[in-house]
Amino acid sequence: MTLALTKTAIEMKTKTKIDPRAIEMCVRCGTCRSVCPAFEVLGWESRNTRGRIMVAKALREGLAPDSDVLDSLNTCTTCGICAAKCPAGANPPVIVQEARRSLVAKGVMTEAQAGLSGKVNASGNTFGEKAERLGWLSDAEVAGLKERADRVYFVGCLDSYRYPEVAKKTFNLLKRFDVTLLPDEVCCGSPLIRTGSEARGLVDRNLEQIKRIGAKTVITGCAGCYSTLKKDYPPDFKVLSVPEFLAEHISELDLKPLEISVTYHDPCHLGRHNGIFDPPREVIKSISDLVEMRASRENARCCGGGGGVRAGYPDLSLKIAKRRLLDVPSGVDAIVSCCPLCIRNLRDAGSEIEVVDLVDLVGRAIRSP
Repeated sequence: MTLALTKTAIEMKTKTKIDPRAIEMCVRCGTCRSVCPAFEVLGWESRNTRGRIMVAKALREGLAPDSDVLDSLNTCTTCGICAAKCPAGANPPVIVQEARRSLVAKGVMTEAQAGLSGKVNASGNTFGEKAERLGWLSDAEVAGLKERADRVYFVGCLDSYRYPEVAKKTFNLLKRFDVTLLPDEVCCGSPLIRTGSEARGLVDRNLEQIKRIGAKTVITGCAGCYSTLKKDYPPDFKVLSVPEFLAEHISELDLKPLEISVTYHDPCHLGRHNGIFDPPREVIKSISDLVEMRASRENARCCGGGGGVRAGYPDLSLKIAKRRLLDVPSGVDAIVSCCPLCIRNLRDAGSEIEVVDLVDLVGRAIRSP
């Protein structure tokens, strides 16, 4: 792992602004060690939640950051299972993100962090793509987008550039309910916020468009976008996930039952971070049989893709995903999820079972006109 910082930056005392009360809530009991996905793979104390909190405490007291410090902080997927299990009520992902933010503000970051920030700020997406974000629509469809609407579909980077077929299917479903798109959508800012960089410019660009359209509700099919729009944008509009919206309108979609059984992977930033557990299951059960994973809902294991880990530590990310695949029940026909990053990581980890978006499952069940 390479550092994108100078020798002076490494040697300096880098006190962070983390609230000491947040750190002291940790009673060092070690409950988090039993659930941390990175620790399960890496096995080092500094690579589990308790260790990271101790690192954050040391940074606050003036520890000079080095590559080991950055590895400790940046191998956290921010999945939040540690916070869900903590008997003392500590919220380690918040501490980790604040530690990252404090270091980045002083120019202390990994090359992966610096590269991600550079790509997003230069291109407006996490891949540095120069192609049109709405390239999955025809020119006529783009020209026909409503300029004013109560609802907007926020597509996100992954579906815009890597899974355009999912973006198209989602928009075709939502168009039935007078949903439009942002004409110049950019990254929601989640990858930058999770890895410690500033995302104000991206947030402002999206906000300006949402306000101009007059949208009262923003709908998104990405768990990371959902969490960011919900928690890091001003509360000027309602934020809904695609599964929430579909569950509300399931009776209007005229779906036929499918003779298959599927399992559902709870994305961390949709489930544990925001409590969206039932809506996707309601949609699935209206179409097919649902067989739960060995660990599900609040206990669901992370796919390994979040918190910048996929970008900075790809081998670790895929090893975490492989462990998640061990939770898949035998005999199911597909793994369904509501996060393109989870879907990508589970596929790349070598799932022998088809991994699909909830929208794909709904699309198969819609009766032909």
